[in-house]
This record gives sequence, C-alpha cells and structure tokens, in this order.
Amino acid sequence: MTLGTVLTACSTDGPETATLTVLASPELADMRPLLDDLRRDTGVTLELDYRSTVDASTALAPGDYRHDFAWLSSDRYFQLKLKEAGQGAERPLGTSIMKSPVVIGMKQETADRLRRGTPGGQISWADAADAAAAGSLRFGMADPRHSNSGLATLVGVATAAAGTGEALRPEDVSCDRLRGFFTGQRLTADSSRQLTESFVRRQDDLDALITYESELLSLNDSGKLRRPLEIVYPKDGMVLSDYPLLLLDPARRAAYDKVVDWLKSEPVQKKIMERTLRRPVDPALPRTARLRDPIGNALYFPDDQKVVDKLLADYGDPGRDRPARVVFLLDFSGSMRGERIADLRATFDGLSGADDSRSGKFVRFYRGETLTVMRFGGRVLDERSLTYGGRRDLDRLRGFVHRADFDGSTAIWSALDHAYRKLSRSVRDHPGEPVSIVLMTDGENNDGIDLDTFIRRYQSLPAAARAVRTYTIRYGEADTGDLDRAARKTGGRMVDATDRSLLNAFKEIRGCAQ
Repeated sequence: MTLGTVLTACSTDGPETATLTVLASPELADMRPLLDDLRRDTGVTLELDYRSTVDASTALAPGDYRHDFAWLSSDRYFQLKLKEAGQGAERPLGTSIMKSPVVIGMKQETADRLRRGTPGGQISWADAADAAAAGSLRFGMADPRHSNSGLATLVGVATAAAGTGEALRPEDVSCDRLRGFFTGQRLTADSSRQLTESFVRRQDDLDALITYESELLSLNDSGKLRRPLEIVYPKDGMVLSDYPLLLLDPARRAAYDKVVDWLKSEPVQKKIMERTLRRPVDPALPRTARLRDPIGNALYFPDDQKVVDKLLADYGDPGRDRPARVVFLLDFSGSMRGERIADLRATFDGLSGADDSRSGKFVRFYRGETLTVMRFGGRVLDERSLTYGGRRDLDRLRGFVHRADFDGSTAIWSALDHAYRKLSRSVRDHPGEPVSIVLMTDGENNDGIDLDTFIRRYQSLPAAARAVRTYTIRYGEADTGDLDRAARKTGGRMVDATDRSLLNAFKEIRGCAQ
C-alpha cells in the first residue's frame, strides 16, 4: 500500500470503498463534481494532488512513486524520462480518458487580419510567427518548463518550423527558428489555469491566448471576456493531449480498473464532454455541436529526450529580454555589381517580411531585434544600426543595402576584425545580450590583414567578445576553406550559397544565428 491509501471496511449493501491519492495536472480541477459522482457510484474517492504537468512528470521517479495514480494532461514527457532511464524503468499502465488539442484563441479582429493574408483563409503557426515577429500578435502561453500546454505549443511551433511533418529529430532543432514567434509572448504562467486567469485581467493588452481547446471554450462561456475568442486550429497541426490515468501502485489495480471503466462509460464520457468541453476518447460517441468539427492534423510528440531538452534550453526564461543583436558584414566590392547585388537586396527584402513562404515567416527580422549593416570593400565603407520597432525601420535597413557605391578590393578579415572590436565594447556594456555576425562575401581576400592575423587578434579578445559567433556565407568565387575555418574558429559555421539561392542561405543562417 502506498502513502495515502486508506481502505475502509465494506458492507454487504454497498461497494468496497477506497481513498486513493492522485498526482494530477491543475486543469483537472474541473473534474471535481464528476469525482463526487464517482465516489457515489463506485465507492472510490480520488484525492487529487495538483502539480503542473511537466513538474509532476519530473517528480515521478520510477520505483519511488508517492501516489497511487497519476492523472496528467499528457504523459509524453514522463514517457521520455522512462525511456531515458532504460529497461529497468517499468512503464505504468495508462488509459486515455479524454482529449483536447492545444490551439490558439484569437480576438476576432486579429484572426480576420491574419486570415486575409493566408491561402484559403486557414491560419498556420507560421502565420502566427510572422505576425508575432512583426509586433502585431501579442499572446499568452504557459511556461513549457512547467506546463504541458506550453510544452505542446513549443513542440507544435517547432514541428511546423521544421516542415518535415514528422516527429522532431535532433537535427530539426539544431538551430533556433522560433525567436520571432516568442517575441510576441507577453504573458506566461506555470499552468494553463493560472494563464487563463491572468489573461482575463490582461485581455485588453493581448491579442491571443494559446492553450487547450477546452480551456478556451470554457473561458468563452464564462462571461469574463468582453468579447469571445475565435478558436484557431493551426493548419500545420497541433499537439493533442489525452489525459491518461496512470496506475503507479500495482496493488491498486482493482480500484484502477473500476475507475477507468466508470470514466470511459458512455454516460460519463457524455458528462465529461458537456461539463469540461473535452472530447471523448470513443470516436463513435456523438459530439456536442462545438466539438463536432475535426481538429485537423495532430502532430507527433518527439521520441527523443535530447530534442525536448534542446527546445527548452532555446526557449530559456520567458521573463528575459529576447531581442538579440545581429551584425551583417556585407561584401560591396566591385564583383558584387549587377545580378549579385540584386540578389542581396532581394534577400533583405525577404527577411524584412516579403518572403511569404513558411520558412520565411519563421526566420524574418523581428521586433526589438538590433540589426547592424557593415558594408565593406577594401575597408569598411559605412555602418548603420537600428532596433526594429516598425516598418519604417525595415525600410531604412533595406535602404542601407540599396546603396550603390562599391569598392575595388576585398578586405574580408580586416572587416571582420573591425566588427569584433566594435562588438567587444557592446558585449561589455550589455552582458548576456545574444550577439552574432553574418559575413557574406563573393570573392577572395586581396587587401588588409590575412586570416591567420585575424585569428590571432580574435583569440586576444576578452572572453565575452570571443563568445560572439560568426556565420559565413560563401557566394561566387569566395574561398571555401578560409570561410569555413573562420566560422568554426568562432563557434559558427559556413553555408555555401553557390548551389542555392542567396535568400535560402541567409534563411539557414538566420535559423542558427544568436
């Protein structure tokens, strides 16, 4: 018998009674009235100990369970922990009780605006990321380090950004493509219930709330909103939560079976659907009107703990300042005239929002990001910096790139040395700010210092400056070996644009930079 299990003597006139402890997700508080019925019908009392789902999953130590059952919005994170623990960790018996996808509740005018710019009027995570990066989508989302709804959002957006349609692999999250999306997050909480309560107080300042379908439907019914939210089911898919009941103490199997049979019976499934607005697990059970439409594409949860760990590490702290600084070191030597400079200008137009592709929406420039353009030939020709706060700033940035003055030689490593010395002061004055350099050149170094001299100077910089990575883009006749060596020395990497569009090369770098 585990801690908290109490058996009460049974009588011949009624069912044997038992009180069982359950580690539960906070969202299950709305099941309390039904659990009173469970006690009356079966004699089993469930005492729910609420803890945010990810925290609860972390607390479930195989062989040292402190509860009889666990009832989580999802056990996927827990299953990853079991898998990582190896064969010695036995998987508890689990049964799905009900379902609800993690979706987006949007104010009507926000949904209408996004829908006008999408094919067929279907909004995707990519559309949401694009709007967030542009500053026109401010949303609330639970912290994925604690809450399943937040983790499901993180997985859903990352899966959409990867574009494979499959479970995320380590290589799909080797670069962070979600910075623009998360600049739109203005509200967080450790659980979806706390998040919903906070959203009600902040509803005038926010455009959307990302959480369970059931939470949004209940919120719309509550009368707490000035106007109900439109529920958007992203066309690129969403993660479904199935609220499994887990048997932690095998000695409680008889009570477990009794509870599961009762919860999955048709009358109770109907009550769950009507009272909590979650979907029944039996696909044949008729849905209420608001749950009748199919939810669309259900996304896979990663089957590798390293993937989730990387996502959470990239997400970081929702309370921190997310904007970063990127220095674009651009070759304006004579060989860039004509078609090449036209490609570069089109690339910056695309990164400024003109690229309407799925990948373009995830790697575009975003509000709050500080962008510096350094144009160089045989020397640094000029440099301009701005912090993106609106369309006018992006027009100014593109204007820098549309300058028509070129130089006769190419001093790649002198220009990169200049950038590091400038940034050395910036990282000293703004510790912790994510900073990176993107260097694009189409030729070989024929002026200024050589690569070996640059490396020696780089290695003499303070540690904070050496932490700034350089990502190089090879274009035209640029030296592959030198660009790759310089990138690797600084912790970055090289992308070769000779066999792809320059825009796609920059987009690949954007996914890794910072």
